[in-house]
Amino acid sequence: MTADLLITDVRPYGGDTVDVLVRDGEVAEIGSGLRSDGPVLPGGGHVLLPGFVDLHVHLREPGGEESEDVATGSAAAALGGFTAVFAMPNTDPVADSAVVVEHVARRGAEVGLVDVHPVGAVTVGLEGAKLAELGTMAASRAGVRMFSDDGRCVNDPLIMRRALEYASALDVVIAQHAEDHRLTGGAQAHEGTAAARLGLTGWPATAEETVVARDCALAREAGARLHVCHVSSAHTIAVLRAAKAAGVRVSAEVTPHHLLLTDARLSGYDPVNKVNPPLRTADDTRAMREALAEGVIDVVATDHAPHAAQYKDTEWQAARPGMLGLQTALSVVLHTMLEPGLLDWRGVARVLSERPAEIGGLPDQGRPIAVGEPATFALVDPDAQWTVRGAALASRAANTPYEGMRLPGRVVATVLRGRVTARDGKVTA
Repeated sequence: MTADLLITDVRPYGGDTVDVLVRDGEVAEIGSGLRSDGPVLPGGGHVLLPGFVDLHVHLREPGGEESEDVATGSAAAALGGFTAVFAMPNTDPVADSAVVVEHVARRGAEVGLVDVHPVGAVTVGLEGAKLAELGTMAASRAGVRMFSDDGRCVNDPLIMRRALEYASALDVVIAQHAEDHRLTGGAQAHEGTAAARLGLTGWPATAEETVVARDCALAREAGARLHVCHVSSAHTIAVLRAAKAAGVRVSAEVTPHHLLLTDARLSGYDPVNKVNPPLRTADDTRAMREALAEGVIDVVATDHAPHAAQYKDTEWQAARPGMLGLQTALSVVLHTMLEPGLLDWRGVARVLSERPAEIGGLPDQGRPIAVGEPATFALVDPDAQWTVRGAALASRAANTPYEGMRLPGRVVATVLRGRVTARDGKVTA
């Protein structure tokens, strides 16, 4: 049971200004001139959205705490408006057993800033050779609903077929990092003119597209739910569109950096721009935005990938791929999708909250702002402008590609089931 919370002068989904009274973690009343003896959160006329859900983050715990841990990653998430995150399994040890996924879930609950849902590995040790115990992880106290070998592709079609068959029986999701490693050996950048000019080995877009096409066929056969991680190629969109039209149960995500950034940024060999899949062309970026607006790409997921300085501040070829994303995601979505009119506020809620909660199987996240629903919100100042500084972000790492950029919109408060977890740039729980 939580004390009443009154949120005043807010605009749900950018609409009319109202007050929202929260009682026992749920919306008790919505109207004008509401009163309460409990705490008050002044809304300032800002936009109220359902709390965001990120299907793809790297919290690095256990084993990589020099780059991030559940506490720092949860803080970054709450400050970015997120109320639930899915933590990828490429930890040390790998999250391929009930013991490890339960540890991650327990740590998330202890920190308490966001709901942390561990993603289980598809194969033992992410080695692609033997299926992990999907059923055991799904039945564990962590209740794993999504499995992935993210960072590596499940390349073997027989292993992937078996995984999808198990997923169908368990009613869970297989999330694929679509990359045919036979085509990307030594790859350092998108295969195109920028890579050729810089002398970097190219990562062809076909390495993504061919795996997505194969997996859609396997998912159709198994009747399973397939989720495609970090789509980056315009040609992949055509594959997804055809598969969805044919009734395949496939969903897909795009990262904020693939909505905004291109391989033109590689000219200075700054490793902060190194990511997998790589930044691609302006045509690909434009296609990502259009597909997200259309719904062919379902959600925005950050692929938040913090790296300690020793792993990132080095020569290009030795640097690890990955970028921070939790605290900048909303601003990038507003800049690339809302400002040009590709999405309205309802659309922002769809791609950052409602649809990811649906894909991840979270019945109490991504819910409408309505009486009787969980009071789980992100309060957004749409008129704010802020300059990104990696050192000022909550993550333990500072590898943001947006360093020095001025971005629109900022989360001013986050509420998780009636409890304020972040406010005015600070975590409060």
